[in-house]
Amino acid sequence: MTERALDLDAVKAFVRIAELGSFTQAAEAMGTTQAAVSLKLKRLEDRLGFRLVERTPRYVELSARGAGFLMHARELLAAHDRALSAVAEARQRLAIGISDHVAGPELPALIARMNAQDPQLLIEIRIASSDDLLQRFDRRELDTVLVRLHAGRSDGKVITQEKFGWFAAPGWQHRAGEPLPLATMAQPCGVRALAGELLDTAGIPWTEVFVGGGVMAVTAAVMAGLGVAALSPRMLPFGAVDAGPRLGLPAIPPLPVVLHTRVRDGRARDALAALSAAFRSAVRG
Repeated sequence: MTERALDLDAVKAFVRIAELGSFTQAAEAMGTTQAAVSLKLKRLEDRLGFRLVERTPRYVELSARGAGFLMHARELLAAHDRALSAVAEARQRLAIGISDHVAGPELPALIARMNAQDPQLLIEIRIASSDDLLQRFDRRELDTVLVRLHAGRSDGKVITQEKFGWFAAPGWQHRAGEPLPLATMAQPCGVRALAGELLDTAGIPWTEVFVGGGVMAVTAAVMAGLGVAALSPRMLPFGAVDAGPRLGLPAIPPLPVVLHTRVRDGRARDALAALSAAFRSAVRG
């Protein structure tokens, strides 16, 4: 009797659950619902005859046999992708722009996640300011951009909201009577503009003491003790402190991260879904 073949979509759902540790995140990465992912996993478990995943109220964990099956599942999907790529006429290219204030230290993991989604996809990534990337997107130089919410634009999809604070080096002290020393990104930068507006509205004198060409340069200036900067906590090295409450600085509202894309279907869409899900997980983490 011929054995019934495994459902590749169900195998893919299992791999996504294992990689992301969440049914919800797996559903987001696959562009479907949590219920659909749960059903795919149940069908796969029924086909195999054993449980792949142990569910608890707080987390998802692979069973012992599930952990053993994971390697084979990945090999199966990779073989499927190789078979498809062997008959493909050309490698599909996806040009992505990611704002420097968005990319952060998780960028290698995000790239790895997209590559795992489709190893045959040619991924091109540009890092720049949100303003520059949106201009390139409008000129069709980029297929997709992941940026901060830009004033005057209502297009794009908000994929998450990210917390910000006024960060300084441990032990840094503001000299009484002097303007607040601020490390910022070069213009145009929406976060820089927002920080200035918040301080002006609160009546807090400030002065730029450092202008960096990227977030890494700004964080270096902060940790060198030059002053404070409006940054996301995930951008800072371990040990940086939020000096806002101590200095009486105005709260920075959560800032949206927006996805603008012309990609609507195909392999590139699946890679973007994986990127969005992984980025949400990084921000929430």
